[in-house]
Amino acid sequence: MRILVLGGGGREHALVWKLKQSARVVKIWCAPGNGGIAKDAECVAIDAGDIDAIIALAEKIQPDLTVVGPELPLVNGLTDAFRQRNWAVVGPSQKAAQLEGSKVFSKRFLEQHRIPTAKMYGAFDSPQEIYRTLNSVNFPVVMKADGLCAGKGVFLAPDFAAARDFVERVMEKNELGPGGQRILLEETLEGDELSFIILTDGNRYAPLLPTRDHKRVFDGNRGPNTGGMGAYSIDELLPDALRETIRSTIVEPTLQGLAANGIPYQGFLYIGLMLTKSGPKVLEFNCRLGDPEAQAILARTDFDLAEVLSDVAAGSLDSSKLRWKPGAAACVVLASRGYPGKFETGKKIDGLTAAEQITGVQVLHAGTKLVGNSLLTSGGRVLGVTAAAASLKAALASAYEAAAKIYFDGMHYRKDIGAHAGQLSAAGD
Repeated sequence: MRILVLGGGGREHALVWKLKQSARVVKIWCAPGNGGIAKDAECVAIDAGDIDAIIALAEKIQPDLTVVGPELPLVNGLTDAFRQRNWAVVGPSQKAAQLEGSKVFSKRFLEQHRIPTAKMYGAFDSPQEIYRTLNSVNFPVVMKADGLCAGKGVFLAPDFAAARDFVERVMEKNELGPGGQRILLEETLEGDELSFIILTDGNRYAPLLPTRDHKRVFDGNRGPNTGGMGAYSIDELLPDALRETIRSTIVEPTLQGLAANGIPYQGFLYIGLMLTKSGPKVLEFNCRLGDPEAQAILARTDFDLAEVLSDVAAGSLDSSKLRWKPGAAACVVLASRGYPGKFETGKKIDGLTAAEQITGVQVLHAGTKLVGNSLLTSGGRVLGVTAAAASLKAALASAYEAAAKIYFDGMHYRKDIGAHAGQLSAAGD
C-alpha cells in the first residue's frame, strides 16, 4: 500500500508512525508534514486545506489510501472530491464535517435528536444581542465562536466584563477571523471531561480507547485554553456501565440521527463529553482524531492501522481487528514561549536522541522544521513526548524523564498531566 496522510501536526506524525509499522505499507507521503515526519515519510510542501493542490498531488502519486488528519480539508470538501473520483479516503463528507465546522449546526443537531448536551441560550450575529442575553443568564457562561478557530474559540466567561471582552476581541477586533462571526452561549456543565472517539465506515463503528485531554496551558488547570497540553489513556476512564450509557444515549443516537438527516458519516468522530452528575453530556464534536489524544491512543494500538483504515474506506470495518495493548499511555506537549498567544519560532531543539532512548518513549513532532542538519521550532505546540507502559504512573514517569532531556529556548510544558486520574478534575480542563 502507498498512503497519503494530510496534515503536519502531532496527530499526523502519530498516524505516520503507526502506518509505517504495517508490513503492507511500502510508501507514505505527508502533506505538508514537518521536521520529524520527514524521517518517516516523504513530505510535500502543500497546505492540507488547499483542495485543488491536494487533488493534483494525488493524481500524480496515485496513493492507494488517503488519510485526512486535520479538520480544514474536511470542512473544505476534500473527501467529496476524492470520492467523486473513486479514490479511497478516510474522513467524513463536507456536510458531515459541519459537526465541527459549525458549533451552531452541531448544537441544533444535538437538540433535534435529543442527545444530552448543555442548554443553549442562543446563537447571535451581533454584540448587542449577546449583551442583552448576558443580562439574564447565570455565570459562568460558556461562549463558543461558531466556526473553526484552531482550538481558541471556546471561552468560559466568569462574569459580564470577561464575556464582553471576549465578544469585543472575537466579533469587533476579528481576532479569530471568519470563525468568530457568530457566537453561541450555553450553560456551564460541571464534572469530568472524557474524549470518546469512534471509527466508522458509515454502517459499523468501533470505539477507540478512552482518553482525557488537558486544555489549559498551566498546571492546576490555570490559564487560557489551548489545542491541548497533554493527554492520557487508561481503561479505568471508562467503566462498563458508563461505556454502555455513552453507547446508548450518545453514540448510536448520533449515528442514527446523521443517517436520518441524510448525512452518512465515515472516518473518525471525536465526541467530547462532560461526565455530569446527571450523566454524560456532549460538549462538542470533532470530525477527526483529537490531538494530543491521537498520540496516547495510537501508542496503545496492537493492530495493523493501514489494514483497518483501508477497511473503513472500503465500507467493510471489522471491529474485532482493533486490539489494544493493556496498561496506559501518556503524551506531554512541549510548547513554545508565548503559546497559546503569540509564540516564538526558529529555536534550535536539542536532546531528542537521548529522549528517544528511554524505553517506551516516542517523540512525535507537531511544530518542527528541518533547516540543514538542525531541527527548529515552527509552531506553538512543538513536540508530543509520548510513552506507553504497564501503568499510568510508569508511562508518565517515562514521558517526563524524556521531556527533561529535551531543550529549546522558551520551552514550557505542564508538569501535572494525568496527575488527577481517578479524581474529579476542574470543568474545562
